[in-house]
Amino acid sequence: MSDREDQLVGEFPLIPKQERAQLKRDLLLKSGHELFILKGYEHTTAKEIAAHAGVATGTFYRYFSDKRQLLMSLLEDRIEMFMPPEPKWGVSDPETTLAGLLESHDKRLKEMGLQRLLPELVAKDAEFAQVLASGKRKIFTRILSGIKLANDKGLTWTDLDLNTVTWSLMTLAEHTPEKMKQCGIQTDYHEVAKVICRLIFPPEVIIKLRTCGTADEEENDI
Repeated sequence: MSDREDQLVGEFPLIPKQERAQLKRDLLLKSGHELFILKGYEHTTAKEIAAHAGVATGTFYRYFSDKRQLLMSLLEDRIEMFMPPEPKWGVSDPETTLAGLLESHDKRLKEMGLQRLLPELVAKDAEFAQVLASGKRKIFTRILSGIKLANDKGLTWTDLDLNTVTWSLMTLAEHTPEKMKQCGIQTDYHEVAKVICRLIFPPEVIIKLRTCGTADEEENDI
């Protein structure tokens, strides 16, 4: 059992070993996933999850202590999927590379669907909010480390605070999926990546990275 499971999931009433029992548990997970997205966490009950799965309410409590445990089981090992993607700076075209990462991240979030529950969960579940914040701090530290390496190589702006740059980068990347809703136009991932890269690199450095090609990528491996 992972540390995260210890924190968020807790001990299950029953760990299914037989295939039939595992199928029932999987049905409950699928049912909970669908209802949480459709109705929201607060307005979904264990009884509704069981009914939607086609099983008795008592069956629900054979596998999960409550709806929170079911939700945290859905989120288990997926916390990092909610984190903004970690850019790769030591490449010949950082803008295109980052645009691809942003688009893939947005696609994963849409496929999972549960990102809509995050504001509700963070507001109501202090333990989950703490784990999510811890995950963001780890991503922040890794991104900052990469930017510092780029700075050591003379690739970044010299007059900007790197902590502020990292925070700005993460904020933009994290809210990229919301751009279409707020602006009313389709998200152009390359335009977002361009803005982020301009926070890191002066224009002449971006041109240099593009023209140097893969020959310098090993040297700039950050």
